[in-house]
Amino acid sequence: MSRTIERPSRKAKKSYTLSLEALAFLEEIRKERRASSISAALEDLIREVRRAHERAAVERAVAHYYGSRSNEEAAEEGRWGDFALGEFSKRGRR
Repeated sequence: MSRTIERPSRKAKKSYTLSLEALAFLEEIRKERRASSISAALEDLIREVRRAHERAAVERAVAHYYGSRSNEEAAEEGRWGDFALGEFSKRGRR
């Protein structure tokens, strides 16, 4: 379980209407993570979702890069990879 680390930052007070089920869930998360407040637990959840979105964006960019290469570019990269692996194995035998 991770503990919430309070970081000095600018915060804004907002008011949201949530279902009793959502509030119970946030309270459960607060207890599990030993967060100081429901707001702190909610910030943790938002940070996790943001990281997941950023990670997904990077994965999409990588997939696009590899998906957009020509066969010749992919073959050349493969040759460079084979060369590098060969060099590593040579150094390991010394």
